[in-house]
Amino acid sequence: MIDQIGQHYRANIGNRYVRSALRTLPLEHKEWDLIESVTEKASYYQHQGYHLDELYDRILVLGRFVYHARRELQPKLRMLLTGSGSGPAPTGNDRVLRDMAVNNFASNLSILADMVNQLYSCAVAIDDQMTRPRAPVHTTVPELKELGGYLVPR
Repeated sequence: MIDQIGQHYRANIGNRYVRSALRTLPLEHKEWDLIESVTEKASYYQHQGYHLDELYDRILVLGRFVYHARRELQPKLRMLLTGSGSGPAPTGNDRVLRDMAVNNFASNLSILADMVNQLYSCAVAIDDQMTRPRAPVHTTVPELKELGGYLVPR
């Protein structure tokens, strides 16, 4: 599941056509590092594994990313990428691919949101099984109550 999220993010959201616009999102450096740990360095964690609290942190940051990308980036993405500060205008195939990335950005964010929600559901199920009879880890992370609001479009 984490690999699928990484592949989807790299191919459809953090690709070379959209990447420069992502820098406008109001996320802290630490949050970008957590996003990168899921989307770029998943193979490292395949061998080592995630602790549930670390996984919940990453899920929450991905949710915040989706929220901010929908609210602040998606409405002005085309303008940001075609503006004068974005470098020389692409031509030919690059222009077509950039336009496809822009046109499909909202759909790709929705797919990412669904994948993050699915990862969260799986993590909660595993958490509930692993921590019995103690309280599950997800109940100790109050910010997770915000996740639904981050992932559902408004």
